[in-house]
Amino acid sequence: MSIVTRTGDGGTTGLMYNRRVPKSHGRVEAYGSVDELNAALGMARATATHDFVRESILAIQKDLVLVMGELATHPDDLERYRKDGFVIVGPEFATRLDAIVARIEKEGVSYKGWATPGGTLDAAALDVARTTCRRAERRIHALHDAGEPPNPEILIFLNRLSDLLWLFARWVETRADRALHAIPDAV
Repeated sequence: MSIVTRTGDGGTTGLMYNRRVPKSHGRVEAYGSVDELNAALGMARATATHDFVRESILAIQKDLVLVMGELATHPDDLERYRKDGFVIVGPEFATRLDAIVARIEKEGVSYKGWATPGGTLDAAALDVARTTCRRAERRIHALHDAGEPPNPEILIFLNRLSDLLWLFARWVETRADRALHAIPDAV
C-alpha cells in the first residue's frame, strides 16, 4: 500500500475509525502539535550527549505516540478504541515523568527563574522541544474550549513534560559547565 492515498487532496483527513474532518480541525491541530513535539524530541535525542537524556526521551516519545492515537480518535469512538486494545493515557504517564524530575532534582538542579536557551546544543534542542510542548498543550486545551474536552491526563502529562524538558536543559547545561570548570589533577 502506498503512502499516497489521495484521500486528503480535498482538504480533509481521517481520524481513527475513518471519520473525516477538515485538516484545520482542532483535533488535527492537537495531535499534529504532539507530532511536532515528538519530532522536536527526536532532534533533542539525536543531539543529546548523555545516555540518561537519550533513554528518557525515547521512552517519552513512545508515550507521545499513544497520546497522538488517543487525540486522533473522536470522543464518540473512544470506547471502541479501548476495546480494540489501545492505551488510554492515565496518571502513570505523568508519574513516570515525576520520577525523572525527582532524580534530576536530587542532583541539585532545580527551578530558579528564567533561563536563556542555547547554553549548549543539546540544551537548546531540549528548549525547542519544551516550547513545542507548550504549544501542543495550548492546542489540546483549545479542544476543550471547542466543546470536545480531551482526557485531562493528557494535559497533565504534557504540562509535566514541559517542566521536565526545562529541567533537563538546565541539567545538561550544569553538567557542561562543571566539565568546563573542572580542574585537572596535579601531576
